[in-house]
Amino acid sequence: MLQAKNSLGVIFFPAFDWAISPTHPEREERLLYTQDQLREEGLFDIEGITEYKPEIATREDVERVHFCVPDVSTVCTKSHLISAGGAIKAAQLVMEGKKDKAFALVRPPGHHAMKVVHGSRGFCNINIEAVMVERIREQYGPLRVAIIDTDCHHGDGTQDIYWHDRNTLFISIHQDGRTLYPGTGFPIELGGPNALGKTLNIPLPPNTSDRGFLHVIDHLVLPVLEDFKPDLIINSAGQDNHFSDPITNMNFSARGYAMLSRKLNPHIAVLEGGYAIQGALPYVNLGICLAMAGLDFDHVREPDFDPAIIEQTPQVTEYIEKLCDEMRKLYFAPPPAPRQGEVSGEHFVRTKDIYYDTDGISESQVESVVMCPDCSGTLKIETWSTVNPLSVGIQIPIDACDRCVGLGKRMLEEAHVKGNYRYIQCINRKEKEYTHYGF
Repeated sequence: MLQAKNSLGVIFFPAFDWAISPTHPEREERLLYTQDQLREEGLFDIEGITEYKPEIATREDVERVHFCVPDVSTVCTKSHLISAGGAIKAAQLVMEGKKDKAFALVRPPGHHAMKVVHGSRGFCNINIEAVMVERIREQYGPLRVAIIDTDCHHGDGTQDIYWHDRNTLFISIHQDGRTLYPGTGFPIELGGPNALGKTLNIPLPPNTSDRGFLHVIDHLVLPVLEDFKPDLIINSAGQDNHFSDPITNMNFSARGYAMLSRKLNPHIAVLEGGYAIQGALPYVNLGICLAMAGLDFDHVREPDFDPAIIEQTPQVTEYIEKLCDEMRKLYFAPPPAPRQGEVSGEHFVRTKDIYYDTDGISESQVESVVMCPDCSGTLKIETWSTVNPLSVGIQIPIDACDRCVGLGKRMLEEAHVKGNYRYIQCINRKEKEYTHYGF
């Protein structure tokens, strides 16, 4: 009987009762074909590979991560909570030593959901990876975490959530934002003043093939991971870089995805995008599962695969090689200060205008973080949108020094006494206190 070298837990949640529309690319069929393929291939007959049901994330799990305006129940459904719960289940299997690896094949996705949530953007309402990471940090203590996002679209939501977190390395490998939604994810985006260099963006040209993606892993991602030394590696395993995907312009293959997974060697993978429902996802997910289990995946071939047709040009290869060289320099020797925002006293302040393309909401923010040499810094975000009045979120980070704890509590008191805020939320990770006020 075939046996997995690495025991693997696979969590399925196709979300039968949630879709943006019956014909939208983000619908339940995304996982139904994959589910059938994995069973037909006998994946769960392999000793060491086991299918699990998801948990259900709680309101507290979401409030540990997000400032939801006006509250959690208005911005996400039960399907979103189960999707996040599937990611949590994957993390629990690994953290409790029940499985060496785990893959959460769940939907709806989450990596476009930012720190503040007024609605849905990029098909995402809550950030399922972040909800997972902060649950296990709450349960198992502080962890150095690396999140490698291989979705074709820039993981702008995950970047936003961890912009100021010096203990989370976020790397996004994506199609250049000048050619694809959300139009962000450039090398200049390196993180906030207390976590500079802990955000890395690798924008790749359209038509990048296996050669380009694997060069990025070998020559940039792996050296950075070796230096950062994470306790946990998470792959936001979006699959819309595939050559057959209907809404992107890349040339990655199923075997390329499997090879990337073998090289990256994540503890946990969480499905994000990928919309070639029949021609790519069943094969890509099979390849990733086999790679995570330490098994051979050379036989995995999707329909219409022709390596000669999808091979990248020499110009694309040269561009990617130069980009990796520059990004290594930015990680190991980041500039002295972020280039987005300005210093105001002991705070670093930046303003943001955000559009929720799925729900048609426009939001504005003023974000300020304490510039602190000892921790990730207390964070304050004032936010208003076309559907919600001025509100505020305050976060005291999990690694907060005594000074930042005190500053955060003072900000909360001032928000009550002096602020003209409709909703007030405080995430106190240091003391595990999560409060929400609406007036």
